Amino acid sequence: MNKIRKVVIPAAGFGTRFLPQTKAMPKEMLPIVDKPVIQYVVEEAVASGIQNVVIVTGALKRAIEDHFDAPNAELIKNLEHGGKEKLIEEIKRISDLASFIYIRQKGPYGNGTPVLSAEPVIDNETFAVMWGDEFIYSNPPRLSQMIKVYERYGGAVISAVRIANKEDLSRYGIAKVTHVEENIYKIEKIIEKPRKEDAPSDLATHGAYILPPDIFDLLRKQEVKKGGEIYLSKAIDDLIKAGYPVFACEIKNGQYYDTGNKLEYMKTVVDMGLQHPDINGDFREFLKGLKL
Repeated sequence: MNKIRKVVIPAAGFGTRFLPQTKAMPKEMLPIVDKPVIQYVVEEAVASGIQNVVIVTGALKRAIEDHFDAPNAELIKNLEHGGKEKLIEEIKRISDLASFIYIRQKGPYGNGTPVLSAEPVIDNETFAVMWGDEFIYSNPPRLSQMIKVYERYGGAVISAVRIANKEDLSRYGIAKVTHVEENIYKIEKIIEKPRKEDAPSDLATHGAYILPPDIFDLLRKQEVKKGGEIYLSKAIDDLIKAGYPVFACEIKNGQYYDTGNKLEYMKTVVDMGLQHPDINGDFREFLKGLKL
């Protein structure tokens, strides 16, 4: 059992739900108050002990690399001139969060492709995967909770949240599970976007994964369906069928933020704005004064 040192963050999508904003700007760089979405994801990984961040990118994604790169001298000089030492420390901290590796996505469409694209830098290790346009704000961090499950039981681990509204079950991969202990379940099967009457539980498994290197062969051998897509969920299902143990970790003390569509993105901005130490008071008063 190796220590989880690497996380793969797929960030190659076109962000079509946010056009025209994402015509030249990665959706992962959409701001949540004063930080882009993907920085929240990276910070969660680093807080969970991750040392190497592998970001799988596509066309027009250079802004992600620039964000995590060291700040340019002209910017630092400008901030020094304005006496903004706190901001200098903050932007320098970003590039020091972890070692960053960037890979261009290659292959067919589907969320399994960026994971497979990262194979050359995984070095036959068990690794984590986290999407670049959603995150869970929790204490302790979501990924650290999952790593504890991995260290205790081995196998693969997927983060899980309860879906309160049955009408929303069709938006997620819903797991058929056997309870192991407390917030840990063994997954028997994952049904992608079931009708509410066909859902085996209200436990959605998505957002973050701890996966063995075996997943790469399963992705590579996956039959490409009409439309040319390969999917991570199908490869995980094949992993389960092969007898490999896969666990769901229901995240404790967490709030899930999906920034992949306009409405959920706006909810996230408002919620995080109400928690931001610089603006929470004034922002709360502004919201109270709105005539809704």
